[in-house]
Amino acid sequence: MTTRLQLNHWDDWLLPGSPSDSRLLHADVSDQILVCPSHLGQGYFQDIQLRDDLNLVIFDYTLNQDVVIDAPNASDCLEFAFHLASPEAGYSFFCPYFGLKHFGVKTARKRFFKVEVWCKRPVLVTYFQAFMERMRPQTLSIAERIVQSLCRYQNGRSISASAGLLNRILQRTIVAADSNSTFEQLLPNSLYSEAIALKYETRHPITPKMNQVIGQILSCPYQGATRRTYLEHKALKLIALRLEAMVQPRLSAADLHAIDQAASILRTQIFTPPAIETLARQVGTNRLKLNQGFHQVYDTTPFGYLRDCRLWQAQRLLMTSDQSIGKVSAAVGYTCRSKFATAFRQQMGINPKAFQMQVWQWAS
Repeated sequence: MTTRLQLNHWDDWLLPGSPSDSRLLHADVSDQILVCPSHLGQGYFQDIQLRDDLNLVIFDYTLNQDVVIDAPNASDCLEFAFHLASPEAGYSFFCPYFGLKHFGVKTARKRFFKVEVWCKRPVLVTYFQAFMERMRPQTLSIAERIVQSLCRYQNGRSISASAGLLNRILQRTIVAADSNSTFEQLLPNSLYSEAIALKYETRHPITPKMNQVIGQILSCPYQGATRRTYLEHKALKLIALRLEAMVQPRLSAADLHAIDQAASILRTQIFTPPAIETLARQVGTNRLKLNQGFHQVYDTTPFGYLRDCRLWQAQRLLMTSDQSIGKVSAAVGYTCRSKFATAFRQQMGINPKAFQMQVWQWAS
């Protein structure tokens, strides 16, 4: 069974809770506590305001049925998320929000346990800039073009990339003209295929040092103002560790260029990709160095990267066209529909037909 929630705000599906809830690891009367309604599952959401521009959020819930959430995302804020138990367990994510529509799936019988640090202005600017300074130049260029595209959609005019991504954020121009539009709907196909590079740039494994700080956050022994000061210090430390982890791959310029070329080939040839040996020869390297390079840059294999590209494009086709599942499967390079369905379900938590039906209901 799948439940679809069409919301005005993403957390409208939750109910008010109490700081005295025994499931909470620690709490204060100033915390905002929300709980999962019993007909959907169990668990809680704990929002701890540390400052006007900084919040610490702890999620821990499990659903008893698949839930599709159709809601607008936040805008003008930034999230650092650390997944402890979920399909993304062991990874941290950098997530800027521009007010676009969110259409996502929460899978049944999987625990979602994570710690998030939310930044608003003015601290948002500091950490957004720090993140950009650590991005690879090629990925930063893609981010610039995505911002240009979103701004063009909003204002009907092009914005010079030389103006800088941060300036667009500071001037508050990155706001979707239509909050009912998704990222998949707004970007042109050629740019959308490149946008997968941002998925890898914004994801990073949780390091032992991050885990240590997360443990200190979850086991905070203090109360009142001392608790808030302690948690603020730990939240900022967690962000600092996340940014420090963004080290450039230890590859020569030539090897890094070869990996970038190989990734571009896989993105543009998802239907008929070259064999790994052929791909290595095309970019002037060998199979071993290609595999090692992909692990360093993307934390996956060339095949894993290809699979992600295919499913990335499949999700867009399911959201923006009325093609059959068989045609979508073939369009992204799968010769076997069942293998496509299995891969999609593993990635999204829902089979492609159910996903498409939910999208059609949402669009109607």
